[in-house]
Amino acid sequence: MNNDILMSRNELVQFLRKPAGQFTSDDIVRFIEAKGIRMVNFRYAAGDGKLKSLNFVPYSRDHLVSVLTSGERVDGSSLFSFIEAGSSDLYVMPRYRTAFVNPFAQTPTLEILCSFYNSEGRPLESSPEYILRKAISRFTAATGYTIRALGELEYYVRSSSEALYPLFDQKGYHQSKPFAKFEDLRVEALELCARAGCHIKYGHSEVGSFSKDGDDYEQHEIEFLHVPLDEAVEQLLIAKWILRMLGYKYGVEVSFAPKITVGKAGSGMHIHMMIEKDGQNAMIEDGKLSQTARKMIAGILDLSKGLTAFGNTIPTSYLRLVPHQEAPTNICWGDRNRSVLVRVPLGWLGASHMIHDANPAEPSGKADKVSRQTVELRSPDGSADIYLLMAGLAVAIQHGLEMPGALEMADRLYVNYNIFKEKEKTDAKKLESLPASCWDSAEALLKLRAHFEKDGIFPAGVIDALATKLKSYNDQHLSEELYGNNEAIATLVKEYLHCG
Repeated sequence: MNNDILMSRNELVQFLRKPAGQFTSDDIVRFIEAKGIRMVNFRYAAGDGKLKSLNFVPYSRDHLVSVLTSGERVDGSSLFSFIEAGSSDLYVMPRYRTAFVNPFAQTPTLEILCSFYNSEGRPLESSPEYILRKAISRFTAATGYTIRALGELEYYVRSSSEALYPLFDQKGYHQSKPFAKFEDLRVEALELCARAGCHIKYGHSEVGSFSKDGDDYEQHEIEFLHVPLDEAVEQLLIAKWILRMLGYKYGVEVSFAPKITVGKAGSGMHIHMMIEKDGQNAMIEDGKLSQTARKMIAGILDLSKGLTAFGNTIPTSYLRLVPHQEAPTNICWGDRNRSVLVRVPLGWLGASHMIHDANPAEPSGKADKVSRQTVELRSPDGSADIYLLMAGLAVAIQHGLEMPGALEMADRLYVNYNIFKEKEKTDAKKLESLPASCWDSAEALLKLRAHFEKDGIFPAGVIDALATKLKSYNDQHLSEELYGNNEAIATLVKEYLHCG
């Protein structure tokens, strides 16, 4: 039997003895009957980025089959701002490979993520999930490559302060219990995400760690393994739901907000990407970053101002994108450099001997030699419309592979220094900056819209609606207005505490 099946935590994979991508409606029915499942929940991400639910109590086998194969109607105008009430009926259809058992429900319940379809039974052109599907399909057809990605999901846990083992201010990175008080919550989240079909790399506590006004704020991160773009989105959506549910269970507040308070590390949602050809990582060539990877980086940098419209969607996003706060501000890239927008992290290149050095009894050369090289976009945060962000990245990567002068741009925008250090300010001033507000991001998106609308990937109405929403915040001078006004900052942070 396939080792992936044997090791899977997903109950359906274990029971059906097949990968999730091969699930059929008959498989789902068989599992439901065998396991005594009493309810089925359809889940789908709406315009606010949160998973919505539609609950079914099948009263017969025929009813269950009908739900699984015909889907159901929903009111699209209540889910997406760009859909008018006059013609708002949509269908939601389950994607069987996403099925998992709800770990919180008292009644045995199966969860399934869904796609949106219009009145004629065609995919809804303006659905973020379908926009991503179109972007993936066009990219592969045009280039012969595929994109894999993973997200780093950072979040804060807010709880009442405890005198025992107080938090170390801004020194929470990789802390363990008892100094990381909510390690148990994180570990439980890792297990539940795995049961839901997510591929987990690891979890750990993050830098953000402080106490304020009788509350402790503890930052954590869950990082996933790279999967196809659409699955990377699903992992993040499911993990957010699970973490919030666990916060509710533990009686604490979990937030993915980009900024909790001024002067402390904000929470990002970094995206790592790689491109493959015939199942092989195409990021490395002759022991160094390939020309293909450098073109990929150039494309992301060239459209990066527009990408913030998808990845940084609320005013507090831009309180995070400031110097010295673990977040990028300038459009540049570098190796292992956390001050840049696109970072090339360590990829185990030429480092396969370490396990033998640490364990002399281990045979030399046994380490995994498959290339793990990725590039990391460090600007997005928890407010992102994750489907649109991934679609935008697919567009940007294809743009980089196709645009003239991509390699020259990559050379020009490479930096090998910390751009926030005083001695580097002169060179850093030569670099363009990311948008400083939602308003600026909207303006950038409108200027770059032709790239995103090409071949009908992003409908014009979606671009217009997003730009209108971003401009509605009227935040183009917000940073200056808030400077030194801690009360106003706290009010703003509270307003967007549960974004995305």
